[in-house]
Amino acid sequence: MPNAPGALAAQIDALLPQTQCTRCGYPDCAAYAQAIASGDAEINRCPPGGAEGIARLAALLHRPPAPLDPECGAEGPRLLAVIDPAQCIGCTLCIQACPVDAIAGVSKRMHTVIARWCTGCALCLPPCPVDCIRMEPLPDAALATQTGWNAWTAAQSTEARQRYSRHLERHPRQLAQAAAAEQAQTEPPATSAPSADRKAALLQAALERARRRQGTTT
Repeated sequence: MPNAPGALAAQIDALLPQTQCTRCGYPDCAAYAQAIASGDAEINRCPPGGAEGIARLAALLHRPPAPLDPECGAEGPRLLAVIDPAQCIGCTLCIQACPVDAIAGVSKRMHTVIARWCTGCALCLPPCPVDCIRMEPLPDAALATQTGWNAWTAAQSTEARQRYSRHLERHPRQLAQAAAAEQAQTEPPATSAPSADRKAALLQAALERARRRQGTTT
């Protein structure tokens, strides 16, 4: 059946948590699903899905479950990105990096994380030139210690997939990069973080703006 591989990839993708964290070594959950369907990836490379996620994939594919691949990280509680308002310089780099548009803000103004949308992927950390973002436990004590699908629901997964799809529509360059990485079957960059030179330039510009606001420009 010509459509069988694509249909299988869609079934696999439906079992992934859609955090789009890239910890599996692929640019997004859909690319990882396609790699599993084509036999190019194992089913144990998704830390956010954890042991339960591996069991679900194993049942679908009639394979024995396997321990989570330690190269991809360890299963752990889902975390929430938090931005320090005193340090944020409004560079918008975290907004661009967030795959599910869970960060709100405009240029030169403080940004904030929409907690209920954050998947805990941590892709917003590397691009920040002032390291003002940290990952914290979920505020809900009942979920703060839960891992894998015990801390994430099918409804949240579906919503995250939809937001990621809209994010790619607004950022066609990232869509092209993801497609190219999937086609080449190479490990993509973990984030669209800027180069070290660009980060330094952005930080310097932000500092200059701050000095001007304070009337201390030299």
